[in-house]
Amino acid sequence: MDDVTLVASVLGARARTQAARALASTGGLADLARCSRAELTELLGDRRAARRLRSAFALGERRAVAERSPPARLSSSADVATWAAGRRLVGLEHEELWVLALDARGGLRAARCAGRGGLHGMGIRPSDVLRIALRLAASAFVLVHNHPSGDATPSAEDVAFTARISQAADVVGLPLVDHVVVARGGFASVPAPATSA
Repeated sequence: MDDVTLVASVLGARARTQAARALASTGGLADLARCSRAELTELLGDRRAARRLRSAFALGERRAVAERSPPARLSSSADVATWAAGRRLVGLEHEELWVLALDARGGLRAARCAGRGGLHGMGIRPSDVLRIALRLAASAFVLVHNHPSGDATPSAEDVAFTARISQAADVVGLPLVDHVVVARGGFASVPAPATSA
């Protein structure tokens, strides 16, 4: 079954032209799947059709996530990115920051969302993050958040925020192991702050 026929079968019996136009204007199925419900409504001219198509894409994403097993140990930025993909952070249209509490061997003890924001950020303090990590009895912790823009390059704000958290974590003796940014375009580790001699 080709992409046009597949999309048309989700949209309804007489939607082949609508499906073909949507696929052509976005560049294909992968790009169409990245569209928000609002973008799909604009493309299709029909809110119900957009909802059906967005739901079909969400089902596909959930099936793919269910087939991936998250790593038992978070020993690298790539492991954290795999965990974030399992939590579907990559496809969100808003930012979320998660605290991943590690045990003494680098195993994941627990994970909590520390904050949600808009397209361009969220307001959260280092104390909010440390409170969560301490409550989860972490031996160390990792931060991970998404960039809805699709570009995983850490921003200046990401670097400054990581430095503030790292300094606060050092005071209480709870190491920040990594801060990973995930996006559709990949992932990146936020540079660690320089330590003074």
